[in-house]
Amino acid sequence: MPTLNLRLAPLLNPPVYDSLAAKLTALTAKVLHKRPEVTIVMIDDLPAARFCAGGAASEQAIACLEINITAGTNTAVEKQAFVSDAHALLRQLLGDLHEASYVIVRELPAENWGYGGMTQAQRKLLKTAPSPEAALA
Repeated sequence: MPTLNLRLAPLLNPPVYDSLAAKLTALTAKVLHKRPEVTIVMIDDLPAARFCAGGAASEQAIACLEINITAGTNTAVEKQAFVSDAHALLRQLLGDLHEASYVIVRELPAENWGYGGMTQAQRKLLKTAPSPEAALA
C-alpha cells in the first residue's frame, strides 16, 4: 500500500500525469512487489519559478519523488533498484532532468499507517491469526 508523491516543474498537461501515475504504479508493483489496487500516486506540479535548486529556479525539468512503504517489506537491493528505475522513468517521461532531482524511499513502521481504517500491523495480525475453524480442529 504505498503512496507516491511526485512534485515536478515545469507545469505539464493532464495526459502526462495519467502516464506518470500508471507507469509509477506499474514500477512500484514490479520492483517493490506492491499491490497496484492500493497504490496511490499524487502529482503536484509547480511553475518553474517555484521549484528551485541551488537557490535558483531550474531551467531544466526537475522532480522530487517520495514513496512511503512499510518498514521491513523490501530489501536494500529492491529499494536501490526502485530509486534507479524511477529516476530513469522520470527522465524518459520528462526529458533531461536537473541533477538535483531526487527519489526518496521512506519506510514507516507498520503500526503508524494504513488504509481502510486499519494499520498495516493490524493487517499482518489478521493474516497470521489462526482461523476459528483451525482452533476447533
